[in-house]
Amino acid sequence: MKKKAVEYSITAKKQDFEIIKVHSSEDAFNFAKKFYHEDILIYESAFIILLNQANNVTGYAKISQGGISQTLVDKRIIAKYAIDAFASAVIFVHNHPSGNMKPSQEDIKLSDEIKKGLALFGIKLLDSIIISYDKYYSMLDEGGISINDHMTRR
Repeated sequence: MKKKAVEYSITAKKQDFEIIKVHSSEDAFNFAKKFYHEDILIYESAFIILLNQANNVTGYAKISQGGISQTLVDKRIIAKYAIDAFASAVIFVHNHPSGNMKPSQEDIKLSDEIKKGLALFGIKLLDSIIISYDKYYSMLDEGGISINDHMTRR
């Protein structure tokens, strides 16, 4: 019996989103609100925003969707999308349906692990943002993680 190999490929679907340049965490939050829908208040999910060398958004990817208080994020999937998209930088975004913007210890640890993992491929983690319907928390702005100076703090 012959074993069969699997051919992997990236698929992309064009969306009608304006390409923006991300100068700040507020820019990233406003972009993220375009792909988070009414489910932002129901269950926790995680996305990445993919950026080129000039900090222009080139795309985004949903990484996971969980329950009302947590979602499982596989860092290998983040790296795969970032590498496949030839991203120079990534912004990690997840929501807290409760509206509590304070990052948990798990949030801080995950952001640090994402930063270290992406760095192995020369990809920068510019920020890790927690969002709710009308507000956000930026780890860059609040000093929760040490990030490169490619974006200005608000």
